[in-house]
Amino acid sequence: MSSLTPLEMTHQRSRHLLPLVLIALIASLGGCEYESDDVSLPSASIPTTEASFPTTDASGIPPLPESGDVDAGTYLVTSFTEPFEITVPDGWSGGDGGLGKDDPDRPGKAAVYVGWWPSDHVPTDACAWQDALVEVNPSAEAFVEALTAQTSTASTPPVKVVVGDYSGFEFDHSVEGDVDITACDGGKFCIHSGNSYQCNRWYSSQDERETYRVVDLNGQRAMFWVAQYHAPAQPELTREEWVAVHAPINPELTREARAVFDSIVFKSTK
Repeated sequence: MSSLTPLEMTHQRSRHLLPLVLIALIASLGGCEYESDDVSLPSASIPTTEASFPTTDASGIPPLPESGDVDAGTYLVTSFTEPFEITVPDGWSGGDGGLGKDDPDRPGKAAVYVGWWPSDHVPTDACAWQDALVEVNPSAEAFVEALTAQTSTASTPPVKVVVGDYSGFEFDHSVEGDVDITACDGGKFCIHSGNSYQCNRWYSSQDERETYRVVDLNGQRAMFWVAQYHAPAQPELTREEWVAVHAPINPELTREARAVFDSIVFKSTK
């Protein structure tokens, strides 16, 4: 349809075109009204997006954040075949796989750490570990036997424990003797790994020590550890800095880490 006739056109021509313009205008208004009604309902063929927010499960417990600082509270973690709850105080950070907290009285990060990422390979020797990461079956007993038999490490005798609705074993693990970690394969003192070609969990210094809790989830393994971490010695440190780095971790911080570790509990879905 052409546009309206300019005003300078003759009156006679305008008189002939006016009815046509009115008809076109009415048709146009009718079309707009119909289109307005139509677009008010989204087409089923057009995808829509929705905002995503953290949600809770049926128990009302929120999931643990994937990373960053964590607010004090109780969270749900789904790293294993059964979900578990963990209660965290202020000042902790991390996320899926573990949480750590610094000691404000000494340099270095993650003075204490609670970890739980899955591992299914254990080296027979924690120092000579390359090409020696042996896969263990998914039972709790298999992992406990492999780790407590590991050369270059020392373990306490495993004791039976109960974690919520499931049973397991607990033991301490640390470096045995005077091992030069810098001389170990890759400069790492390897404890366990999620694969056969690289190490995922290692010690950087002889001051590191852990308590492990390995749980049997009806034939499937879940494992947790609370670690005391010291940064490795650095030659550029002064004597005062070296002493600060290797000073004992604040006992209140280690007790807090143990409380986080002890707060982990499974609830079976049966």
